[in-house]
Amino acid sequence: MDTLKAQIEELLYNNAADFQIAKVLKQDIKIYFDTLEETFATSGGKDFLVKHTKKIDSILKLVYKVAARDMFGDYLPMKNSIPLALVALGSYGREQLCVHSDIDLMIVYKDVPGYNLKEMIEKMLYILWDTGLKLGHRVHTIDDLYGVSQTDITIKTALIESRMIEGSTFIWTETQNAITQIRHNNIEEFIRLKLEEQEIKHRKYPLTMEPNLKEGVGGFRDANLVFWVGKVLFNVSNIKNLPADIVSEKEYRSFRIALEFLFRVRSALHLVTKKKEDKLRLDLIPSIATLLGYENSKDGHMRFAKKVTASLKSIRLYSIIWLDALTKNYNENNLGKNYVYPRKDTKNFNDILIQLRVHADEPFYAHPTLLQQLITIKRPERLNKTLYRTIRTLLYQPHCYSIFTAFSHAKLLRYTIPPIKRVIDLPQFDGYHQYAVDIHSLKCLYHLENIEDDLTQTLWDALSNDEKAMLKLVVFLHDAGKGRKRDHHFVGASLFKVFASKLQIDDALIKMGETLIHYHTLMSKVAQREDLYNETVIFSFASHFRTKKLLDMIYILTYADMNGVGNGIYNSFNAKLLKTLYKHSLSVLGQTTIIDETEKRLKKELSLKRNAEFLNLSRTQQKKILQIPSNLLFLRYNTKRILAISKKAFETKHYEFAIMNKEYLTIEIIRKDNINLSYLLSKLSSLDIVNMDICKLFDGLKYFKIDFSETVNVEEIGFIEEMIHNAFQTPQSSTPKIPHIQSNEIEINCEHSKTYALMHLDCKDQKGLLAYIIYLFDQMGIDIATAKIHTLKNRVKDMFLIEKNGNFCHNVDTIIDKLTGNK
Repeated sequence: MDTLKAQIEELLYNNAADFQIAKVLKQDIKIYFDTLEETFATSGGKDFLVKHTKKIDSILKLVYKVAARDMFGDYLPMKNSIPLALVALGSYGREQLCVHSDIDLMIVYKDVPGYNLKEMIEKMLYILWDTGLKLGHRVHTIDDLYGVSQTDITIKTALIESRMIEGSTFIWTETQNAITQIRHNNIEEFIRLKLEEQEIKHRKYPLTMEPNLKEGVGGFRDANLVFWVGKVLFNVSNIKNLPADIVSEKEYRSFRIALEFLFRVRSALHLVTKKKEDKLRLDLIPSIATLLGYENSKDGHMRFAKKVTASLKSIRLYSIIWLDALTKNYNENNLGKNYVYPRKDTKNFNDILIQLRVHADEPFYAHPTLLQQLITIKRPERLNKTLYRTIRTLLYQPHCYSIFTAFSHAKLLRYTIPPIKRVIDLPQFDGYHQYAVDIHSLKCLYHLENIEDDLTQTLWDALSNDEKAMLKLVVFLHDAGKGRKRDHHFVGASLFKVFASKLQIDDALIKMGETLIHYHTLMSKVAQREDLYNETVIFSFASHFRTKKLLDMIYILTYADMNGVGNGIYNSFNAKLLKTLYKHSLSVLGQTTIIDETEKRLKKELSLKRNAEFLNLSRTQQKKILQIPSNLLFLRYNTKRILAISKKAFETKHYEFAIMNKEYLTIEIIRKDNINLSYLLSKLSSLDIVNMDICKLFDGLKYFKIDFSETVNVEEIGFIEEMIHNAFQTPQSSTPKIPHIQSNEIEINCEHSKTYALMHLDCKDQKGLLAYIIYLFDQMGIDIATAKIHTLKNRVKDMFLIEKNGNFCHNVDTIIDKLTGNK
């Protein structure tokens, strides 16, 4: 700074032009801004802002000096004789000027003849503009100040937090007198307008994962408002100096720690973006967190974002309490709100819970005095049986959300609902959620208690009180498992189970709640990503929710969850998708056999997804395996075998086969080309087939596994290999021998599902039986999706799952006639 002063002195001595002086100042300012990150690294939050403020002060003082010397030359009077003062306003006046914030400057003067002050003011402003500083300025005579303050609440606010930078102390004294008059003028209206302004800003900038650090909930404007109101009422220089019965030392310490951290965050935000910026965008978090010393990793970014939210909540809590104490004689905004106030006969924490429960038959707000009582009243270190009993009853109230919101504002959610403690303030960097986990959970609970969808309301009304209470807890805890290494669905279900047990919720309801949390994201994913007219999709979904009650509850939970994510997430489009999925799932609930099979298949799919060999496959290959239409492959074989079959299929261009001849003869075939299976079976009709599996795979491939009752001689293996090759080359010729089957031994169900028909055959085992059935189906163009052939005690019990392509169900009578030899 001394070097800069010397440069300016030399320029003044040489009568340098204003633009030369501005050029030197501009270069100094550039060097200063280029080194700000170094200064930031060694400074505290407010300390850095003060240093920056003092630097700007020094520039303005030099400019004042230049203008005064230029105006008066060798006849330069004392500062106090020049009726002009430079005054800092707003954050600059509070010595909280952020790096790229506007510099709010007011020039106050008396228009005394002979001083040519207007010319001096113009000179200062031109030089300042040429330096490139972001200047917001006002120029007023002292007599103007009172009238100007009446025109705009923002101007009045700026004036009451003014600070002298340079100039006449006499002018500054008169300015202070004018400001005192302004401060005392219509205090009630000032407080009312500022509180209304705050309420509007809170609605515009809620506490999201991209908070507005200045205007939003818990931001600097909340802290500023406490100061402004304290200033007009008590003329204090800072919040700490407010009366002790309003701001206790303990409360102020917590408040100040939070504010200090947010000062650093906002400064880092300006440094990273190199501009005035108040919104902490998600894409900026890595750079800002690193600048603040956090590890450049996901965990580091999470810890940083979590602390930001926690700090904003601290500012919100204490500003709410202090503003109420300051404005209780002026604030008419409270009159229209349903506030719950503290009771004088309250003895303990449980008494407050009971009081909140009593008022939760309608929406309410916890009055700031009640919030203060909540945070100051003695309570057990951990919840005891009495508190657990009371907390359970809260879930039965129509407006439990109001109670939990009071806990949240008092920062007591982690105490009253312990399973939620790990996700308090936890950010969700998934590009989907707009709120930290605990705030999202609260909003979900709100939408559960304020349903705006007819179907959801109907389903909710049909639940019993116990079911509603359980579902409220599920909705609130569905994401409680986040932030761990394990899948949050399973962790959340475990946390719910333990807490619900302590609340003495019925075991059957706890089991339902676990299921709901296990699969709480499933309905929205299936509805928005899957083909809702594919019955495999529907059965797969419905297998998780085996009763209408569970299906109703997952629908309600999904509605609340999606609404709690953020504005516009739940809309008419996805509401229609959810209803379609719900109705289709409802229609298949009675088909228990298929649902059972689907449930078993899903477990096998889950096992596959955890298998290292499966995970080494390409994403495309993984998807093809999971979309194999045949349930039989998943029900009959273990994961190792499924992978072996699938990997062989990926290598198959035309057909592949394997022959095993140990305990019994087994033939496995994977084919893409057509095979004359009836030819092969007729050639092998001297051998008894005890089992045959047919499974549709992918890319037009099918898998066949034929087990015989005995082995063959080694020299016969070559003949069997030749038969298999011939089966791919031999066209269908003669009709195999028609077996002896009675019509009552055939059972056909064309209503098995929308996609598949089912045929069961229970008859005497006989040579050529299977060859004839395969021949018949081939002749009629009937496609077997899955076949399960089994022989026991000289009887066959065969099952064929057949695609509904029009050739089977339209020809049932013909099929029965041909199988029984009537045609």
